[in-house]
Amino acid sequence: MPSRYLSFRCSVPWLILLLQALLLLRSFFGFPGVSDTYSFSNSYPEFQDVNHMVIFGFGFFLMVLRRYGFSSTGFNFLLVVLGVQCSVLAEDLLVFFRGEQNELGLGSLARAFVSVTAVVISTGAVLGRANPVQLIVMTLVELTFFSVSRYINETFLEVPEHLTGLHVYLFGAYFGLALASCFPEPPPGLDKNRSTPKSELFSVLGTVFVWVFWPSFNSVLPSFKMQAVLNTYLALAVSAVAAFMLSALTSKDGKFRMAQIRSAVLAGGVAVSYTAERIHQPWIAMLLGLLASAIAILGSHCVQRCFNPALKLQDTSGVHFTFGLPAVLGAVAAVVLRVVEDGIDTRWNELSRLGYDAFVYIGAFCQTICTALITGLITGLILNIKLLKAVHVSKYFDDQFYWEVSFKMISD
Repeated sequence: MPSRYLSFRCSVPWLILLLQALLLLRSFFGFPGVSDTYSFSNSYPEFQDVNHMVIFGFGFFLMVLRRYGFSSTGFNFLLVVLGVQCSVLAEDLLVFFRGEQNELGLGSLARAFVSVTAVVISTGAVLGRANPVQLIVMTLVELTFFSVSRYINETFLEVPEHLTGLHVYLFGAYFGLALASCFPEPPPGLDKNRSTPKSELFSVLGTVFVWVFWPSFNSVLPSFKMQAVLNTYLALAVSAVAAFMLSALTSKDGKFRMAQIRSAVLAGGVAVSYTAERIHQPWIAMLLGLLASAIAILGSHCVQRCFNPALKLQDTSGVHFTFGLPAVLGAVAAVVLRVVEDGIDTRWNELSRLGYDAFVYIGAFCQTICTALITGLITGLILNIKLLKAVHVSKYFDDQFYWEVSFKMISD
């Protein structure tokens, strides 16, 4: 390969330095009407849980490739710590455009971590194919467009702020799928994109961390936190039980498949996120967890084999059926639950009002998905220009291209 593909010394460090300098300048000067004073908050335990989940949990969750462990965890950490600062900047911009007042506190950082989760999910779709420069540019562009999508939903559709923040699953999954479609397909004989028992074990470790801290993630933004925690845990518990059951039923030899279980045990937390604080009956959360697990298992069993080759979808870590499809289920459940609750409150007398509420929620979800797909395609085209040093397909899924790796680790 030409030498210009073998070193990122002249691009990655200077790009990171430039971005960090701009973020420092923004923090020094600020925006008119946006305060940088620290606000008091007692939500540090929830913030710490979300911090663990996004950095540690997702970092190890993405360690599914046998020769891409350093990059999965290392690049995830870099994108998160850089993206959180960019998300705080985007949050200040939104506050500035709305003419409101904002204070830097744990609430602001928590919203930033929630937004960065969209980037982490999208990274899973292009895992092993995008170099650090491309990933950093993707982070900046995706966070910008996600903030724009949130602004549209909050300002024009009047969707609650915490609900627009939880659109990260929809946006991250479909932005990543659209982005991945712009990358060249790996050659058929390339075996570096498979997993090993060791990589699967690390990925399961990350899955367990994400599973444990998911109730805090779903409750860090809503007002009724305890209700969101309980409903999220019930949905996660049922989805985990259903994952083992359905994995054994769908396999030819009746054995469990770790790849399916890793995806399905988290699907319940995604599906219940939109309605976690509004559910008043435990069986509803449990039913959502069961349906989400079934969608994840059937998605990995059918969609990956049938639709992905036909539509040429490239999804390295299965974000479509882990986050995308369960998020669609959660979006539909949110509309149904909102219509039923409002119908009971008004005794179905104000059908026009019910129709308007349903239209607003459906419009918000559709707007999020469409914005993610369109901007993902645009970002994918941008990332493949020569200036960003796109990786050759023969160098896909390989730590050795970016990290100092011993020969023993390569052979393992």
